[in-house]
Amino acid sequence: MPASRRRRAAPPRRSSSAALRAGRLASMGLVALLILIAGVWASWGTAQHVMLPGGREKGTVVVTQCGEESCTGPFTPVSTGATARRSLTIAEPIALKVGQTYSVVIKPDSDAGVRSGPAGILYAWVPLGGALLLASIVVAGGLRKSRLAWLMAGSGVALVTAAFLTV
Repeated sequence: MPASRRRRAAPPRRSSSAALRAGRLASMGLVALLILIAGVWASWGTAQHVMLPGGREKGTVVVTQCGEESCTGPFTPVSTGATARRSLTIAEPIALKVGQTYSVVIKPDSDAGVRSGPAGILYAWVPLGGALLLASIVVAGGLRKSRLAWLMAGSGVALVTAAFLTV
């Protein structure tokens, strides 16, 4: 058969590959967004008390005993309108030591406290740091945005490391 009569392969369909690319970008973007929203949601439950303490009772707790899930101690008020309590519970006793004094903000309508100050703020946002790390993988692999992924991963590592060092 002469070379001039060869059959040519059909050109690839550009519309179907563009639709697949758009679908991949949309779905991976949605997954990354949902991961970040979940991180903010998980962090905000504690962070709202620490970052917006207006009208909440503020004071200090001297830790007298710690269990696996919480530490307790007497609460000494610092803000006006706060009342002293014989026992206040701090959940998640990460880096709390018996005999040490910690500044806390009391959750409304409860006897549970949340650490305040820089350590409390950073510790409250640790779930967002983890979400940033996880979403960076989705952004790098699914969206093929390596610079954005490195920025997100770096922010997540910085947040988690800062919380670890301050707590």
